Amino acid sequence: MMQRCLQLARRALGRTAPNPLVGSVIVQAGEVVGEGFHPGAGQPHAEVFALQDAGDRAFGATVYVNLEPCNHYGRTPPCSEALVAAGVAKVVVGMVDPNPLVAGGGIMRLRNAGIEVVVGVEEDDCRQLNEGFVHRILYQRPFGILKYAMTLDGKIATSSGHSAWISNQSARNLVHQLRAACDAVIVGGNTVRKDNPRLTSRQAEAHNPLRVVMSRTLDLPTEAYLWQTTEFPTLVLTQKGANLDFQQLLWQKNVEVIELPSLTPTRAMAHLYERGFSSVLWECGGTLAAQAIAEGMVQKILAFIAPKIVGGSNAPSPIGDLGLTNMTQALALERVRWQTIDSDCLVEGYLPQKK
Repeated sequence: MMQRCLQLARRALGRTAPNPLVGSVIVQAGEVVGEGFHPGAGQPHAEVFALQDAGDRAFGATVYVNLEPCNHYGRTPPCSEALVAAGVAKVVVGMVDPNPLVAGGGIMRLRNAGIEVVVGVEEDDCRQLNEGFVHRILYQRPFGILKYAMTLDGKIATSSGHSAWISNQSARNLVHQLRAACDAVIVGGNTVRKDNPRLTSRQAEAHNPLRVVMSRTLDLPTEAYLWQTTEFPTLVLTQKGANLDFQQLLWQKNVEVIELPSLTPTRAMAHLYERGFSSVLWECGGTLAAQAIAEGMVQKILAFIAPKIVGGSNAPSPIGDLGLTNMTQALALERVRWQTIDSDCLVEGYLPQKK
């Protein structure tokens, strides 16, 4: 039942920030009588939809939910009160909400009302689904994911800069799913100049992230897919006073331009946090990737490795200079997972957390 909650929650991938992804299932006498998920901020929570679906059959039932029911008034009333009012007998919770406004308060309210509460069912899966939300709450910045594809000899392009396509189609499809689950995707100016990316999820009815370009000089092409904003918005982050003529051109194309005092990954993530974002995908080149890692703006790495060799001493690598001179300084990934995607290999892991 908890896995079903997670399945329901995923229907809103990329659409709930700054809120978490939550699904709920109500079971009466072994039969599912109600289901629901949270579709987005400002809308009812998963438990409310599930209770509406169940109606009178919620009385004396067991409710499953992947995140602790809230016990505070925000844009919607507290779910714990709705569960108490419905007369449910038991609530099974995947994980405690890290939000200080909740943090056990919802569970306590249910128990005080005589409702049996079980906590920590499928907790690892529940936590991973909402790792962006959890990170945002704990560290007051979005969760950063660095994704890149490289050849077997560690190159993201040939010496001439040509990079399409390193990974196979199945791997690229997985990247499209990853974009759909994120609130924003970031590239640097060099990626715009060399690759002219679209940065969309390529999936019908799926969420598309805000496309973000970081460029200090705005020395960018006047025509690019990212400047086509009829369907998908684009944000350009730059420094104060940079290339005002080009800024005007971008505004005319309905591209949002924000000037920051200094353009760094930290400043960029702070701005995206203020916009309410939880998960940000870095799809940038090696220089910006290294800066984002060095500043602690990347928490998770997804490295697609293709069984190809291109060679070249000047061919670019996925991560630029981090200033590390000894192998003992290497950043060792934690909680590493490997999987094969047709002929490619995907390595997924987490960087040691910087506070």
